Amino acid sequence: MKFTIDIDCTPEEAREFLGLPDVRPLQAALMTELEQQMRQAVAASSPEALLKQWFNIVPLGMEQMQKAMGSLMHSAAWNTDPKNE
Repeated sequence: MKFTIDIDCTPEEAREFLGLPDVRPLQAALMTELEQQMRQAVAASSPEALLKQWFNIVPLGMEQMQKAMGSLMHSAAWNTDPKNE
C-alpha cells in the first residue's frame, strides 16, 4: 500500500511548522558584507591602487627607482654583479 500526501504551503509556513529558524535577516546581512568586501578587493586590485601600494612600500624617488632598475638590467644583461661596478 502506498500513500502520497501533497502539502501546499509557503517556505515560511513550512519553516514555522517544522520549527526551523528564519535565517533571511542573517543571510541578507552576510550578503551585504560579502558584497562590500568584494567591492573593496576589486578597488584594491586596480592598476592605480597597486602602483600606489608599491611606491609606498619602496620609498625611492622615481630617479632612484630608474637607476636601480637600470643597474639590475645591466647586471642581468652582462651577467655581472652590480656591486663590483
